[in-house]
Amino acid sequence: MDWGSIVGIILGVGGIIAGQLIEGGHVASLLQPAAFVIVFIGTLGAVILQSGFSVFWRGLKLVRIVFFPPEDDYPQLQTDIGRWSLIAWRDGTLALENQINQAKHPFVRSGLRHVVDNVDPTKLRSLLEAEIQVFEESEKLPIRIWESAGGYAPTIGILGAVLGLIHVMENLSDPSRLGSGIAVAFVATIYGVGLANLVFLPIGNRLKAWLTHEVTKREILLEAFYGMLMGEHPRMVTERMAIFTQKK
Repeated sequence: MDWGSIVGIILGVGGIIAGQLIEGGHVASLLQPAAFVIVFIGTLGAVILQSGFSVFWRGLKLVRIVFFPPEDDYPQLQTDIGRWSLIAWRDGTLALENQINQAKHPFVRSGLRHVVDNVDPTKLRSLLEAEIQVFEESEKLPIRIWESAGGYAPTIGILGAVLGLIHVMENLSDPSRLGSGIAVAFVATIYGVGLANLVFLPIGNRLKAWLTHEVTKREILLEAFYGMLMGEHPRMVTERMAIFTQKK
């Protein structure tokens, strides 16, 4: 678990609550179910309408990466590439066939298969670049739902505020109902801006960083496989990797 993400959310929400208490307010005044329903359900509907349910569901599942990020596999990747390049340089690319079934990652299996098949290096680069592009574009769509939610939430919060004010205007003759309407109006705005800047946008940015990491990893593998087909010395393959690890 990434405790930094947990602490970040606690600090963000806690700062708002602490500020409310310092100003002499009550936490209960921030708990307005009507305002939450307006902002959260409204934002949810807008995002699903924009992206479609399948993309939305994929975006929800990606949230796990924020709180349970995968382990850094760059050291293992460097070890594997060093071993593969040594086998290819010493015994020939066909000797890598036994490594294909041992690889767990689909991109690694695909690349090793092309190397074993002795595909033209230029063709290999074109094929793997296409795979990287497809992967990147397919993951960008679900990640964008969080950016979209960060854009919709404040606006829907304003709608909630307007609805609260309408409720107030409809009950000017009943002072006992004015307070709840005004509360919904202002708290809806807080929910919209708060959810956008404390939850939706940070999650989107974390997922974009993860995607950049994954694309860089595939670019490293592409260059390694290209070097193996070109018959480069393992040391040259390692130096080629170092260029990309600087992006990490």
